[in-house]
Amino acid sequence: MTRLEAERRAVVEHASELADLTPGRTGNLSVRGEGEDADAFAITPTGVPYNAFDLADVPVVGTDGERVAGEMAPSSEVPMHSAIYRREDVGAIVHTHSPWTTALAVADEPLPPIHYMIVAVGKRVPVADYAPYGTDDLAANIVAAMDEADSTAALIENHGLVVTAPDLPTALENTHHVESLARLYLESRSAGLEPQTLSDEQLETVLEKFESYGQ
Repeated sequence: MTRLEAERRAVVEHASELADLTPGRTGNLSVRGEGEDADAFAITPTGVPYNAFDLADVPVVGTDGERVAGEMAPSSEVPMHSAIYRREDVGAIVHTHSPWTTALAVADEPLPPIHYMIVAVGKRVPVADYAPYGTDDLAANIVAAMDEADSTAALIENHGLVVTAPDLPTALENTHHVESLARLYLESRSAGLEPQTLSDEQLETVLEKFESYGQ
């Protein structure tokens, strides 16, 4: 059996969804292995269209950053993905330069709780301090921002968005949630309106309702 076959297949099946979220080939995603393979992850290859590779092409990288399988070179953001997996107990990561969240990121402005669906990732989406892409410093900044805000997502100053989740479909769905909320927030403000924010108490009520639905 090919190492991380299910995870590599998930990358192939879902990579094309990045095209709806991020310009050009600027996005990447990864899926962590399970059990004995939790020290490795499958990740999108670098520099190719999202629909131009198959399972054998998908790189497998150890959480130490070393490629262990796959015909194509991995994303340049391997240091970010590997460092996040070393620090966080998550199953998948999605990184995009989606326009509305990136607009907030370049303004160094966190996304506040303007809508109850923000609880999909936390009570707000913080901004991680800038560091050069493809570095461990960037990953450390992202993890620090998410930990401080108790969020599974972070905007990256002058860069984009990263979302973590237990699995890839959830990470992609939550990426769409955050991008949609960023758009609502910025369009409200551009219309001269002042978006209201939900209180912690109101958000806790939403979380309780979500838990009762099994979400």
